[in-house]
Amino acid sequence: MSSPLTAGLMPSDWPVLAAPARWHRIDFISDLHLQASEAATFAAFQTYLGSTQADALFILGDLFEVWVGDDVASVLPGRPPGFEAQCQHFLAAASERIPLFFLHGNRDFLLGNAFAAASGMTLLPDPTVLVFDAQRWLLSHGDALCLGDTDYQQFRAQVRTPAWQSAFLAKPLAERQIIARSLRAQSESRKTSGAVYADVDTPAALHWLDAAQANTLIHGHTHHPADHLLNPGGIDPLRRLVLSDWDAAATPPRLEVLRLRHGATPERCKLF
Repeated sequence: MSSPLTAGLMPSDWPVLAAPARWHRIDFISDLHLQASEAATFAAFQTYLGSTQADALFILGDLFEVWVGDDVASVLPGRPPGFEAQCQHFLAAASERIPLFFLHGNRDFLLGNAFAAASGMTLLPDPTVLVFDAQRWLLSHGDALCLGDTDYQQFRAQVRTPAWQSAFLAKPLAERQIIARSLRAQSESRKTSGAVYADVDTPAALHWLDAAQANTLIHGHTHHPADHLLNPGGIDPLRRLVLSDWDAAATPPRLEVLRLRHGATPERCKLF
């Protein structure tokens, strides 16, 4: 199992992305879980990509409900583009206007360089430090910090190894899709059983922030958007900002962006 301090990298290796001076507004989203059967959410995402005035967009994982390899976005001769190819098209169009950054989630950790390049997205390790507005912001999907779910952490450690990924991606696409459907069915069964999911471990989050010399952790994964103060009474507030998932069919719709602006506190923006 990975330690609380690791997500494939040690703190000294965590990349630092310095925002260019021209960036005045940055948007963050995660957990859209895009899939062909959720047309309304996909349409909302298309509209957002085509209209956002952000100077950069960071997607902090689980953009897709499942990802079994970049070849799933291939367009076969004589056939119309599939759902993943359509997503690639809209991302590529948006990337011509603004920089797109992607950090893997627990559902789309197999999204690779080929799809990212074709979509115009820059892949980021988890975690990554963003320097913006004279502050250091620590970006993560968040699943590596949910230490209470030991079964998941063991699974995560296994599937993030190069050996496991190479063996899985070597399987025929149809077989990979069958395996993915089985894993999704198990996940849905667990949800309907009323299972309680572990939240981000506070000591681990504080350890990460200290290692990154950052005051704020921004992440998704838990689907519980909130602003958490991690050190009540501390001289310098240490916070954990949790992104919302997206579901256009929910009542009310969950379509939220976390926005950073120069000289302003983080803002949660409801779309449409």
